Amino acid sequence: MTAPATPLLTVRGLSRSFGPRRLFDVGELVFPRATAIVLTGKNGAGKTTLLRMVAGLEPAPGATVHWTGHDAAPHSAPLDPLPRELRERIAYLHQHPYLFRTSVRENIAYGLRARGLPRHEIARRVDEALAWAGIAHLQDTAPERLSGGEVQRVALARAKILEPELMLLDEPTSSLDGQAREQVIALVRELADEGRTVVMICHDRELINLPGVVRWKLGDGVLDTQHR
Repeated sequence: MTAPATPLLTVRGLSRSFGPRRLFDVGELVFPRATAIVLTGKNGAGKTTLLRMVAGLEPAPGATVHWTGHDAAPHSAPLDPLPRELRERIAYLHQHPYLFRTSVRENIAYGLRARGLPRHEIARRVDEALAWAGIAHLQDTAPERLSGGEVQRVALARAKILEPELMLLDEPTSSLDGQAREQVIALVRELADEGRTVVMICHDRELINLPGVVRWKLGDGVLDTQHR
């Protein structure tokens, strides 16, 4: 019998309350490798808060994270602040992505410049990301001239170029329709096919029903990771 794959990471003790109200309490949350996951639930259930805590963007007092490091050894640490190694392995995309006031190309290159990569390596990887997202013709365009679908594709390319293992997407198709929505769905499918773990907050039936997608549901303070 084949042994189960080691999880990408595991978070324990993830909880959030607002005054006397317990928004959610998740004892253990396992992120499997190379899996597309949709996170559903009613508005106000805490879906965005949960993913932002995992991404290190919200306080997570008491929570711990456990993962296998690049040295193949097991590691554990408080989730807050997010360990440096995990900051480079996790990407979070906001529902309404913020783009810097510069060109599309410079937006996509930003993260690689921050990491100090050589100029020629940045140029090569940006060219590949532009082609992947189908936005090479927009590389010199200012963000304010982009449509909603184009902004989402720039944001996906900007995240993908950093080669994260875990991508957390907050409703990537919520404000899109028609061809723009179809283009983003196709890119999300490709990210999962590449072997990344992609977790999407989602109400889009087409994304939820993609072949092989795992469904998690958050409701009444409980996260059901076996939802059907």
